[in-house]
Amino acid sequence: MSIYKEVIGEEFFQLHPMLQKRYQFPFEAKGIMSHIQGGPKWLFPLFYIATNWKLLFPERGENIPFSIKNIPLKGPEDEEQIYWERVFHFGSKKRFFNAKMSLDPNRMIIKDYLGEPSLFYSDLTMSVLSDGSLQIDSKDQKLVLGRFEVSLPKMLQGLACVKERYLEDQECFHISVAVTNPLIGTVFAYEGEFRSHEVTPVHPCS
Repeated sequence: MSIYKEVIGEEFFQLHPMLQKRYQFPFEAKGIMSHIQGGPKWLFPLFYIATNWKLLFPERGENIPFSIKNIPLKGPEDEEQIYWERVFHFGSKKRFFNAKMSLDPNRMIIKDYLGEPSLFYSDLTMSVLSDGSLQIDSKDQKLVLGRFEVSLPKMLQGLACVKERYLEDQECFHISVAVTNPLIGTVFAYEGEFRSHEVTPVHPCS
C-alpha cells in the first residue's frame, strides 16, 4: 500500500482518479512551471548554498521546464520510502528540490527529509479537498545535522502548502507550492502543470 494512501485513509478514494493513480509508484512526469518566485534578495546567497544539498536555488522566472520522478526505495529496517526528484531547467542549468519521504505509523504523518544529504526535516499532513484535489501541509520542522535533529523555532521555519489537482480539460496535473515564514512572508513558491509519462506523450501543458 502507498504510504500516502495509508496516511490519508478512506478519504484517498475521494481524490480525483488521476491523483489516486499519481500517488501510486513509480511516477514520472514533465511539464512547465508558469512562474517560480519568492524571497527577498538577501536570502539568495542562502538559496545558492542550498544548491549543494539539492534543496533550494536562487533562480526565478517564468515558463520553466520541470520534471519529477517518484521512486520507491527501502530505507533502514526495510522502511518504505519514496524518493522525490524535482528538477527545474533554467536553460542548460539544472536546479533540484529533492526529498525522501516515509510514513510514521504511530502519528500517521509523512516524514519528509529535504535535500541530499538531508538538511531539513518536516512533518507532513495530507488532506482531500471537496473538489477531489489534494492539499499537503508541513508542520514542525528540524535542522538535520548528521545523526542529530534540532527542532527549529517557529520564527525560523519555512512552512509549505502544496495543492495538486487534475485538469480534465487539459489532461494534466496542476500544482501550486508556497513556502512561507512568519517574519519574511513568501520564501519560495512555484505553480504550473505537468503530464505523466503514462497519461499522454510527454510535453508541457499548453
